[in-house]
Amino acid sequence: MSKYDFYSHVRYSECGEDGRLSLGAVVDYFQDTATFQGEHLGIGVSYLKKQHIAWILTSWQIITDHFPKLAEPVTVRTWAYDFRSFYGLRNLLLLDGSGQPAAWANSVWVLMDMERMRPVKVPQKLLDLYGTDPALDMEYSPRKVAEPETGEEMDPFPVTRTHLDTNHHVNNGQYIEMARMYLPEKFNLYETRVEYKAQAHLGDLICPKVSREDGVVTVSLRDKEGKSYCVVRFAER
Repeated sequence: MSKYDFYSHVRYSECGEDGRLSLGAVVDYFQDTATFQGEHLGIGVSYLKKQHIAWILTSWQIITDHFPKLAEPVTVRTWAYDFRSFYGLRNLLLLDGSGQPAAWANSVWVLMDMERMRPVKVPQKLLDLYGTDPALDMEYSPRKVAEPETGEEMDPFPVTRTHLDTNHHVNNGQYIEMARMYLPEKFNLYETRVEYKAQAHLGDLICPKVSREDGVVTVSLRDKEGKSYCVVRFAER
């Protein structure tokens, strides 16, 4: 079986103003659990680094039914459901203290040669160790997120060291946190879709463009030339 479980309790530091798990914390749980699975199998960050390869996330689709409350026990489950050449497709599931689904996700990853900066076919060893289980029964959205045609240009800000991860570029979850700043206060979040297009590094300038429609907020995080690093689409239920 390819499923991997991580057990925790909702920490105070993971809560928003409402005393419940924040979206950023959900994303962190999902990313961490996917990473823990690789470490558990002996094909984690250090192993990949020695092979000069890394898994690069290209898209998220995250559905949030509800957010567990402070101190509530949670289980985060992940598994690969398909591999296609250099792509890895992974589901993630957050269960609340009653064992009910609180959030679930689809994610698409590319295995990259970090020296040549190009995709490489997933080695047989990784295929054998990860294995696959059936895909989560959910309504799958397209991987690509449309750029907002119109929108408000927001004040730019620089990438700082707090945004970076071990690959020396902005962490996947940090882009979502950047975009989340532009959500209305009473936004009843249901679906978060993210398409990663380019890597932002220390000192790069992030220039947000925000489009607001009925129940949907789309944020394009762009460079100073107007090319997107990442597009995030939030939708209400």
